[in-house]
Amino acid sequence: MSDVLLQARGLSITFGGLRAVQDVSLDVPPNRLTALVGPNGAGKTTLFALLSGFLKPGAGSVQFMGRDITGLPPHQSARLGLTRTFQIVQPFGAQTVRENIAVGAHLHLRDRRAALAAADEVAERVNLKDNLDKPAADLTVAGRKRLELARALATRPRLLLLDEVLAGLNPSEIDEMIPVIRGLADSGVTVLMIEHVMRAVMSLAEHVWVLAQGRLIAGGTPREVTSNPAVIEAYLGHGTAERLAREGEQP
Repeated sequence: MSDVLLQARGLSITFGGLRAVQDVSLDVPPNRLTALVGPNGAGKTTLFALLSGFLKPGAGSVQFMGRDITGLPPHQSARLGLTRTFQIVQPFGAQTVRENIAVGAHLHLRDRRAALAAADEVAERVNLKDNLDKPAADLTVAGRKRLELARALATRPRLLLLDEVLAGLNPSEIDEMIPVIRGLADSGVTVLMIEHVMRAVMSLAEHVWVLAQGRLIAGGTPREVTSNPAVIEAYLGHGTAERLAREGEQP
């Protein structure tokens, strides 16, 4: 097996005069849980859209399992095994949780009963089994986040791009979700996650990339990137790293 599942090279896209993503290259290894972090407006979700085919890059390329998928429509990328979730969760509110998850299962299963059975299995993996017959509109924010994850998981991904799946959750809900995400990686699903909850990133990710103003500015273990002066500057402002270093030297 190749040591690279997803490879991006020189990805760039401009909206008007805004360079949203600039010359981004990264390799996502298989069977790993990695993370993409950065300040608000850094271009993280735009990069996910480029990787998954929701946007076509102005320059650069994307390869998945050795195949060029640059600009390939999202449903075709999903059939190959690359699936993403969305930061803003929009379930089919009038349908049950089971029916919502079955939408993802129908990517590979035409038979309705088979898709619904697959939905039951996926629901158990994300702790939604007790809510299968409930209308999706009745779920809490945490429940909707789990449903978004379940719909993506039902497509049988090789690589799952998670866009802030912990956003809007309280600390106890985050604590409940972290083992679910870790369980996906342990089951063989490669995960690349965008996340602002740094304690989750520190707990889950083996490797972290940092994006700021559309450019990758750092990469490494969570501990390495959180102590990187360029990362501190990007999050906390110019001069912060130097000030913190001076304060650390004071007796």
